Amino acid sequence: MEYFKTSFISDNTEDDLHLNNSFGDTGFISPDKEDISRILTVPFSGRIRGGMRPGKKIIIMGIIDPEPDSFDISLTCGHNEENDDEDLTDVALKLGARFTERQFLRNARVSGKWSEEETPIVYFPFIPDQPFRIEIHCEHQRFRIFVDGHQLFDFYHKVKSLQAINMIQIVGSLQITKLG
Repeated sequence: MEYFKTSFISDNTEDDLHLNNSFGDTGFISPDKEDISRILTVPFSGRIRGGMRPGKKIIIMGIIDPEPDSFDISLTCGHNEENDDEDLTDVALKLGARFTERQFLRNARVSGKWSEEETPIVYFPFIPDQPFRIEIHCEHQRFRIFVDGHQLFDFYHKVKSLQAINMIQIVGSLQITKLG
């Protein structure tokens, strides 16, 4: 069983909570509703226990804000405490939804340098004030991205050490309802 270990952005010093990454499983630990809404507050930053590997998937469920601008979901090689310079942190996958342009962008940063942004999509899947489900499937050569059960695109790995991809960050015009 895989777990996420959330890190709190606030000054909270409580023990970390482990969230199961398979929603069909009763192993999803659900504290009372007030706790879960505080834990999944955007901006969100959490640890992916054991990093990524082929066969692992991340599921993000939420609701788009009524008047959204954008949101970003990043899978990163967690920055360590001694090096707080986030510009040096490798970003294995950055997904960026841009509502005005109706684009779902993807990109990566390795050794401080961003790759060329990939933009083509068949359709823009997000609707203001509506729920969504994003699945990020890790395969040997690529991430495969699904939105609401439909495969949207692939993103080939730029960061080769999949196990080093051990953080998820979510910011922008959305609310997270479940993460696993």
